[in-house]
Amino acid sequence: MQSPSDRHEYPAHWEADVVLRDGGITHVRPITADDAERLVSFYEQVSDESKYLRFFAPYPRLSAKDVHRFTHHDYVDRVGLAATVGGEFIGTVRYDRVDATGMPASAPADGAEVAFLVQDAHHGRGVASAMLEHIAAVARERGVRRFTAEVLPSNTKMIKVFTDAGYAQKRSYEDGVVRLHLDLEPTGRSLAVQQAREQRAEARSVRRLLAPGSVAVIGVSRTPGGVGRGVLEHLRDGGFTGALHAVNTSFPEDLAEIEGVPARRSLRDIDGPVDLAVVAVPAERVPEVVDECGAHGVQGLVVLSAGYAELGPEGRERQRQLVRRARAFGMRVIGPNAFGVVNTAPGVRLNASLAPEMPRAGRIGLFTQSGAIGVALLSRLHRRGGGVTGVTGVSTFVSAGNRADVSGNDVLQYWYDDPETDVALMYLESIGNPRKFNRLARRTAAAKPLVVVQGARHSGVPQGHAVRATRLPHDTVSALLRQAGVIRVDTITELVDAGLLLARQPLPAGPRVAILGNSESLGLLTYDACLAEGLRPRRPLDLTTAATPDDFHRALSRALADPGCDAVVVTAIPRIDETAGDGGRTADAALAEALRTAGAQAPGKPVLVVHVELGGLAEALSAAAGTAPRARAAGAEPAPGAAAPQPQEDGTAAGEEKPDGTRLGLIPAYPAAERAVRALAEAVRYAGWRREAAEPGRVPEFEDIDEKETASFIDGLLARTAGPGPGGPAVGDPGPGGGPDLGPEDTAALLRRYGIPVRRAVPAPTAGEAVAAARRLGFPVALKTTAPHLRHRADLGGVRLDLADEEQVRRAFAELAELFGGAEEVRPVVQQMAPRGVDTLVRAVIDPAAGPVLSFGLAGAPSQLLGDLSHRLIPVTGRDAASMIRSVRTAPLLFGWRGAAPVDTDALERLLLRVSRLVDDHPEVVAVTLEPVVVAPRGVSVLGASVRLAPPPARDDQGPRTLPEY
Repeated sequence: MQSPSDRHEYPAHWEADVVLRDGGITHVRPITADDAERLVSFYEQVSDESKYLRFFAPYPRLSAKDVHRFTHHDYVDRVGLAATVGGEFIGTVRYDRVDATGMPASAPADGAEVAFLVQDAHHGRGVASAMLEHIAAVARERGVRRFTAEVLPSNTKMIKVFTDAGYAQKRSYEDGVVRLHLDLEPTGRSLAVQQAREQRAEARSVRRLLAPGSVAVIGVSRTPGGVGRGVLEHLRDGGFTGALHAVNTSFPEDLAEIEGVPARRSLRDIDGPVDLAVVAVPAERVPEVVDECGAHGVQGLVVLSAGYAELGPEGRERQRQLVRRARAFGMRVIGPNAFGVVNTAPGVRLNASLAPEMPRAGRIGLFTQSGAIGVALLSRLHRRGGGVTGVTGVSTFVSAGNRADVSGNDVLQYWYDDPETDVALMYLESIGNPRKFNRLARRTAAAKPLVVVQGARHSGVPQGHAVRATRLPHDTVSALLRQAGVIRVDTITELVDAGLLLARQPLPAGPRVAILGNSESLGLLTYDACLAEGLRPRRPLDLTTAATPDDFHRALSRALADPGCDAVVVTAIPRIDETAGDGGRTADAALAEALRTAGAQAPGKPVLVVHVELGGLAEALSAAAGTAPRARAAGAEPAPGAAAPQPQEDGTAAGEEKPDGTRLGLIPAYPAAERAVRALAEAVRYAGWRREAAEPGRVPEFEDIDEKETASFIDGLLARTAGPGPGGPAVGDPGPGGGPDLGPEDTAALLRRYGIPVRRAVPAPTAGEAVAAARRLGFPVALKTTAPHLRHRADLGGVRLDLADEEQVRRAFAELAELFGGAEEVRPVVQQMAPRGVDTLVRAVIDPAAGPVLSFGLAGAPSQLLGDLSHRLIPVTGRDAASMIRSVRTAPLLFGWRGAAPVDTDALERLLLRVSRLVDDHPEVVAVTLEPVVVAPRGVSVLGASVRLAPPPARDDQGPRTLPEY
């Protein structure tokens, strides 16, 4: 809670842009004294019925006293928020703090009365639900822990808003009024409700961009050429099913059409709604276009114009103003500097992009932050698909450019429950909100594969992207993405390779791979590649170069029928007698058909083909699937010579799905063994993650942890250190306002409250004091340096162990002084010896971008020199803790390597879980380092520990729904 001196300061951090249920945007902000006219205008537009439900009596107008009361707040005991669109109020909410009797509080209390009013024209958009989330977060920040609301029984919509919020609540009925009591402490249900609403709203906002009923291209030239004219032609030629308009202020008044598309000088001249505007005008003209679109009720913008953040600070400010302007009208923005969007659905056929041809329709969703990469990916998917429609085509494509507003997170929300998308491919150069991305990726990956390649891994964030700084190295971020189920690949080639396999074939049940083909050498290369990727290949079956399609069919059928086989890789080279005549096209088609029919007999196992100098085989495999060729426009005739879909015995066209969801015939082909095997290995790892995700484990409870008492202790520590305000540097940061790590006693006291004892280290500035400390602790002891440049450097001789008596302590003290200098340089301490074991490191940090991360590794060279650390997002489950320990490369040292005694990994797991709980329960704990942690055959001993605190941020990913600030 703020002090009285700053109670009336405007809390700017409460402002937020929120996506509503229908995909539109509202801006939530505190109400100020300057809002009197807006409030009066808003109230005049509210129906008499809504006014009655709010005030329990006819209340046609607000008095001057009402207006003053509803616009003047102290932002502590009295708070009012407004939801606005275009600067005008569409909803309000306020709370007034009350005491235990329910009367207005003369002193701070933990309860408040809350009341809403939403303009009738905006009912059903989820305005009240969004505002409840935000006013509840404000209340918690100000020390309010419960809301009371009085509602007339007939006001069922408002009662539903409260009851559906997921908070713990009670209801009573008194004097004809329903009285609701809400506990504002977030619950699992309230967070689930909040995230489900966020998903539906953000998915809807993207759907409005990808499936518009009408599109206006603004900036179309009269003559061929130019960006706007090109996009207009792409929309027309792609067969867009909605209304299309060409707009340019320079059009002559008598110009009616541009190549059959209605031409207008302004959006104001268009009769009827415009859902999507594609903006292709110079950057300096974009603001007036945005205003015109907002006034016309446009739902979203695709801004192709360049000249924004990619040019530097001035462009970044122009980009910031673009987003703010568009959101003020409730519009979302793709771009600026975007390549465009595509939706191949038959009922839409939207090509609002710079791609000259409509991509082939299919089941792959594609998101890129680069137009050039987007073009490359579309081209490769087209070539690898063999020129036919089917699952290997594109469902939707979004190239977001500078992604100032709509980002990969938004598109993930859309793809999550999009029935037209089976596989999601993403090229990312930056992740604006990694914490949210990991959460959304985990949910999406549990339903459909998500493959990601990251660009700019070593060159920094592209200038056009505004993202939070991260302290985590790229390898750590990649590990966290894999933990979330993301299939991480390194190149766009691998992105397409993995995407085609996942779109065309079922997931493998395990790592056992059969290899067969007509080349012994190619089979051995495939075998070696499988071993390198951690798969379990069988010895290759060589069918010899004389193998016929029938031989391939029989061998593949046998392999797929074998219960000890999870996947099959077929290798193929040309037969000598197939290089003449028609170039082998007939032989390619025969082999493709043989493989397809054999694969169809075991639809639950993936089949891949590695082909060498058989360029026609990849196309034949797709052609064998029998799906229809891509048409240039809706209703166009098939390409000359293209085969029509051939029905299967069950009446399903090859390449389509049977009622049970299994696909037929679509076998991916790869020109190199290592590419096929790498894609298969990613599919195996992902399938394993899916199986584990079905039973994710749980975050354990510990009876000896007192969260409330620990919270009070932390509050006291923060009060003493007088750290920075919300969002400032952590205590211990070198920047202004930061303090040091907690002292040893405070560190030990805090960790002890979570069942993490730290072995006491007694400072020993003189030899005599070292001896006295050893007596108190009990022999044997260790004498070690704690100076920063010597800490954890046993290799420099700064540690003396197993000192059994006073003479050994004095001798060790003298040796350290001779090596490193006086006590001021060495900072020696005495510590009781711990049982021998393996030295490990446990670390937890709250990264400003990724959120709380737990890390584990062996202390010393393995973690410092080799980077052999495992990472998990907090909170960590029991299964996570076990996998962390086992996933470091040096894990065998913990499990009895070369005859050594295994150490107590169960105790180590419990330690990891307790550290995770500490950081998760108390966001003020921003860094914990335990090093070394000696893991003995029985138990663990924490010999060194440091903790850093900071006031928690005002908002985090668990807070109310909000779009990222820009």
